[in-house]
Amino acid sequence: MPINIPQYLPATEHLKKEKIFVMEEERSKSQNIRPLNILIFNLMPEKEKTELQLLRLLGNTPLQVNVTFLNTATHESKNVSKSHLETFYTTFQEIKDDRFDGMIITGAPIELFDFQEVDFWAEHQQILDWAQTNVTSTLHICWGAQAALFHLYGIGKLALPEKCSGVFQHKVVDSTVELIRGFNDVFPAPHSRNTTVSIEEVQNHPQLELLASSEEAGVFLVLSKDERHIMVTGHLEYDADTLGEEYARDVAKGLNPKVPKYYFPNDNPSEKPYNTWRSHTHLLFSNWLNYYVYQETPYDWVESGRNHSLTSSCL
Repeated sequence: MPINIPQYLPATEHLKKEKIFVMEEERSKSQNIRPLNILIFNLMPEKEKTELQLLRLLGNTPLQVNVTFLNTATHESKNVSKSHLETFYTTFQEIKDDRFDGMIITGAPIELFDFQEVDFWAEHQQILDWAQTNVTSTLHICWGAQAALFHLYGIGKLALPEKCSGVFQHKVVDSTVELIRGFNDVFPAPHSRNTTVSIEEVQNHPQLELLASSEEAGVFLVLSKDERHIMVTGHLEYDADTLGEEYARDVAKGLNPKVPKYYFPNDNPSEKPYNTWRSHTHLLFSNWLNYYVYQETPYDWVESGRNHSLTSSCL
């Protein structure tokens, strides 16, 4: 089934070339179907790249998906045009009375700042609190995951002695959990961050379940026991060349970064890297949409009248 996206969104042509079924808003309105409404709170600086990465994954399931892009009102994005934001993005004040079946909160390259130092932190907290009653399930990625662990569960982040960058192996803790159904017992995933969280704090928290971790990269996948929040500390959505682009950018800035681990063939930045995590990325997103969004969201938010108990209803 297609993803329904705003007309003229730049990612559309890329998705069509990849044979992702895309339907623009005008056509979708003519269909008598209840699609899933997914809100994407995009905090990444290069927003168009992240749009393409996430839409590619949302478009690879049997479910029809409507997508709304959300941007901060209290922070000015500098790496994307103002016209792009005005055309394709909304702000929290414009959607705060709406309800969504799912939400994705991306990472942001700000993890070295204390949460309280982030200029949109108060807005971010407001959105997390709003999601408790207005969103069936939220997927938090990288900095977004650390922000959720801190605000919702009181688990702070810890600075790393050096950046965690590379493609690391992770072990599944419990393969019976629906979110990781179909995962290999050991699977690769990219990381790109300067902070981490305590694995002991996650394991000992009564409201959280650790689903996957890495001996080198630490905590990777965490599920809240009410199944409303999923925290992914890495970047399964990354393309094959994303880590390489980040490495080249840091080299150009004179930051003298280390080569991302287990990423370039022969650890040689001049060789083309391969995407070894793609299958697990698609599994994670399809499992999330199926088990935690589609099968749990009310069919009609208005008629359901449920603010706190988002019990299941078939679409």
